[in-house]
Amino acid sequence: MKTRKLGRTDLDVSLIGLGTMTWGEQNTEADAHQQLDYALSRGVNLVDVAEMYPVPPKPETQGLTETYIGTWLAKRKRRQDIVLASKVAGPVRDPKRPGHIRDGKTFLDRKNLTEALDASLKRLQTDYLDLYQLHWPDRTTATFGQLNYPWVEDEHTVPIEETLSVLQDFVRAGKVRHVGVSNETPWGLSQFLRHSDTQNLPRVVSIQNAYSLLNRVFEIGLSEFTHHEGVGLLAYSPLAMGMLCGKYLNGARPEGARLTRYTRFTRYSNPQAEAATSEYVALAREHGISPTHLALAWVNQRPFVTSNLIGATTLEQLKENIDSVDVTLSPDVLKAIDAIHTRYPNPAP
Repeated sequence: MKTRKLGRTDLDVSLIGLGTMTWGEQNTEADAHQQLDYALSRGVNLVDVAEMYPVPPKPETQGLTETYIGTWLAKRKRRQDIVLASKVAGPVRDPKRPGHIRDGKTFLDRKNLTEALDASLKRLQTDYLDLYQLHWPDRTTATFGQLNYPWVEDEHTVPIEETLSVLQDFVRAGKVRHVGVSNETPWGLSQFLRHSDTQNLPRVVSIQNAYSLLNRVFEIGLSEFTHHEGVGLLAYSPLAMGMLCGKYLNGARPEGARLTRYTRFTRYSNPQAEAATSEYVALAREHGISPTHLALAWVNQRPFVTSNLIGATTLEQLKENIDSVDVTLSPDVLKAIDAIHTRYPNPAP
């Protein structure tokens, strides 16, 4: 397994990170433990979770993913072998986001951050997190596939410096080692870095945003930060919820597959995304590699990617995903990928 530094820290994280958002919904506790055992046997050390998981978010399942990791930690006694990352939910400002966590009043202030962290640590059965991330901003912005900045004046937002000051207390208390953001924008990231630099507050070491062959928006404004500021990308949805595997082409909906079970997920299934996917799948087959490996190896080879957060519902899928670390795409394949991207730029942002 290849590793990369987490931001400007001395912490090495695996290039393939283990995503967990199906645990407690599509995966049982036994499945979760099996995936953890296998991933660690392959050199994976980054495990990413969130207080909101599993997804789709529901009151009756909220927190189960962290609970499953906690029971694994209690059984295996391998806390020192993983880089454990979790996320705190931001405020609910649209119906796509969960309103059942802390009655929907999930502002990134001291009260909510403290309650969230303590609850996560309890479920995870650990006394610290290696990385604590803000799942989405405490302000209205274009996230989760929204194409345009909404230009909304929020009645209340928690100032970024206030959030950072609370996170600073968590670091000082030993509950958190490093902090990160998720679903963040160039403006937001610049503000976090500015307050860190001018007020001696914790520095954001990572940003967890969607990144795949169907969504390269990160490259436009955010990848420059990774170059100059040492904030690494933790890429989520590198297979676009399985779309880039090719299994949903021509309207196919395999039994038990994610987009078959949950019709609410439409971010990656518009006609433009399907057309682009068809070309990427054809390219992979032309060069004798699986569409899954084409999509994941491409993410792995990007210089600004710290870790590629894969997710799987079966052990076979997990094996194929991790195997992508040994695939290197040739310059000709990379050139062909860019040509497809020119024809279908960011069809599923």
